[in-house]
Amino acid sequence: MNDIRTIALVAGVLLLLSVVTGVGQFLKRHPDRGIDAAAVRTFNMRIRGWWVLCTVLAAAFWLGSTATVTLFGFVSFWALREFITLTPTRKGDHRALFWVFFLFTPLHYVLVGLNRYDIYSVFLPVYATLFVLARAAVAGDYKRFLERTAKIQAGLVVCVYCLSFAPALLELQVDGGPERVSELGSRDANFRLLFFLILLVQFADCMQYVWSRMLGQNLVAAAVSSNRTWEGLLGSATSTALLAAVLWWAAPPFQPWQAAVVGLVVAGVGFAGGMTMSAIKRDRGVKDYGTLVVGHGGVLDRIDSICFAAPVFYHMTVLVVGG
Repeated sequence: MNDIRTIALVAGVLLLLSVVTGVGQFLKRHPDRGIDAAAVRTFNMRIRGWWVLCTVLAAAFWLGSTATVTLFGFVSFWALREFITLTPTRKGDHRALFWVFFLFTPLHYVLVGLNRYDIYSVFLPVYATLFVLARAAVAGDYKRFLERTAKIQAGLVVCVYCLSFAPALLELQVDGGPERVSELGSRDANFRLLFFLILLVQFADCMQYVWSRMLGQNLVAAAVSSNRTWEGLLGSATSTALLAAVLWWAAPPFQPWQAAVVGLVVAGVGFAGGMTMSAIKRDRGVKDYGTLVVGHGGVLDRIDSICFAAPVFYHMTVLVVGG
């Protein structure tokens, strides 16, 4: 990562994270400020969690495309595990799930790493879907057949297929072609594009919470989420569009107005992802998908917005760069 724009982007984010950490520690040491102590504690736990996640992600970026794709592969595997574990399975599902976890998921990421869009774009939604249906039928258990297979297919598409479009950005031809900057094959332009996506999604989630707490009056769906409001969505979309326009230089294919549109769309789609995954949790009567990351719930709780935003961002980028 030798490109000055890449260094500036990463340094800016780290600086912002450091400032936010300082604010959290200040509020912790001054409980007389009138801010709820539980909210401050949760805030600091989340900040610590993000330091860990950012460190792991930065290490993968530094090691190159293969390490990054592998990292996302492991994240998909764990997220799918959380998704499937959330609802009961029957014996007839177990062998289908074995192939889903240990063949289709890793093979899909191998295809992503090889930049075989022509294959991985249909591998899971077509061939894995047909396999799951057939394998479950061969098991001979027909009870709640559609419900069981639909759950597996939904998890596979959201947790693996959709999320894989994030590391797939590393193979797009942007800014005149991938910029080689090290013997490890790191691509600065592509790295910035992926970092840009993740930054926008997480910023949109944060702004949705902030605007909902400040101005939120009208809940989008009270039974699904008690803190997602229409005001929060509007404020988040506007804030993210402005941030994207300011950081347009970090995303090689986009002009300022294009970056703003992308930010607007990413905020909206990410919001839809959060609502969708919250609806599933409410249906199963749980608060979080897991407890792997302290202060963040499960992995899927942190990447639900990215899962929905990644394929949309990817194809918007393809549209701008002309394929």
